[in-house]
Amino acid sequence: MSSEILTIAGKEFHSRLIVGTGKYPDFATMAKALAASGTAMVTVAVRRVNLDRTQESLLDYLDPEKYALLPNTAGCYSADEAVMYARLAREVGISNWVKLEVIGDPRTLFPDNEELLKATKILVSEGFVVLPYTNDDPVFARKLEDAGAAAVMPLGAPIGSGLGIRNPHNIMLILQNAKIPIIVDAGVGTASDAAIAMELGVDGVLMNTAIACAKDPVKMAEAMRQAVQAGRLAFEAGRIPRKAYASASTAMEGMIE
Repeated sequence: MSSEILTIAGKEFHSRLIVGTGKYPDFATMAKALAASGTAMVTVAVRRVNLDRTQESLLDYLDPEKYALLPNTAGCYSADEAVMYARLAREVGISNWVKLEVIGDPRTLFPDNEELLKATKILVSEGFVVLPYTNDDPVFARKLEDAGAAAVMPLGAPIGSGLGIRNPHNIMLILQNAKIPIIVDAGVGTASDAAIAMELGVDGVLMNTAIACAKDPVKMAEAMRQAVQAGRLAFEAGRIPRKAYASASTAMEGMIE
């Protein structure tokens, strides 16, 4: 069970898989997929949620006793805008945790690092638990950690692309220097991608599109749950080294010719 525990800012979660709540065909499917995923934390895009609850909202389908809600500043293109939505989420009682996104390019959805660092510093100073989404740059990941981020979320590939982990070497470099959790966010397309990320040694994986847009979101959620668990166990077990040549699985010494 210890392999499944994710600890961020001193708080324990019983799953290393974090799941988003967007893009599902309907709220009922979303609820079933979240349950199948085994997740303990779900992201909620603040600017896309009906916060006054005057009509049906995805919040109606999220049991706060079962899931920790992680407000997301998706769609923000400046530090000021992201900070505003984080404050709004806290004021309406969702959470003082925030998955911080500050986008710099609408086509690739890559982050604006300058604005992201600025927003991180502001929110940390105001008592938020900040989990910034960033690119896979080891130097910038360290800057976010130094700014007080509770975890850093480097992308595996562009958001929603399903391309998998495009630069595992950079993820490993980030892990070598980090003293806080590293969670791969964005780019996972299928279960093998999630397992690969976990086998690198990251602390968790966050995904949305890969589950929500699958032909069967509930089955994919279950697949992702198992992949994250298997990848973590494989990392803890320690893989055999890669070799250029064959190595017999049965010792040749003592064999009768």
